[in-house]
Amino acid sequence: MTFLRRALVPAVGAVLVLLLTSPAALAHDRLKASNPADRAKLKSLETIELEFTSHMQLPTIVLDGPGGKPVPLDKPRVQGNKVFARPTGTVPEGRYRIAWRVVSSDGHPIQGELGFTITAPDPSPSPSEETPAPDPSPSPSEQTTTPESSPEPQPASAQPPSSSPVAATRTDGTSGLPGWLWAALAVVLAGGAAVVLAARRKPRPDRG
Repeated sequence: MTFLRRALVPAVGAVLVLLLTSPAALAHDRLKASNPADRAKLKSLETIELEFTSHMQLPTIVLDGPGGKPVPLDKPRVQGNKVFARPTGTVPEGRYRIAWRVVSSDGHPIQGELGFTITAPDPSPSPSEETPAPDPSPSPSEQTTTPESSPEPQPASAQPPSSSPVAATRTDGTSGLPGWLWAALAVVLAGGAAVVLAARRKPRPDRG
């Protein structure tokens, strides 16, 4: 009996140790948290962050955008229990899927997927839609006019003479002869009248 007791006690202790430690020994490393989280809605995406329960090796991350179009990422880097990757371009609105694969500390590869959505940014007024500044100039109703600023009507006599040929025609009843010709005619007529008067005043000779 003493021999059996001495043999059973170590055996039972070994079984108990195996039962208590087997879940931890059989458990694999896993994804603990992520940013973005699965089914999250974001305004933008700058960095993908995956946190695991232990240090990971050989990380691979793939990002698919709307319609399954791949989005370029830089090379994933490992810092402790976390893996990071950044998009190399813009990430427009739409639904996205992250597929990742790493090698755990015990040498077993593990992988998984998660999805998120980039929502449209809040609309902001463009510069062309901004309210224009008020015009500092006074309105027409506020403007005042002075007598000097209003044009005065000119009388008909003040209008400049027309330069048309019709307006240049003489209207004094003459035939339009030059003035010097009229003066010459007046001299000739005056001379003729003087001759006539002198002839009339000359005394006639008496008849014998």
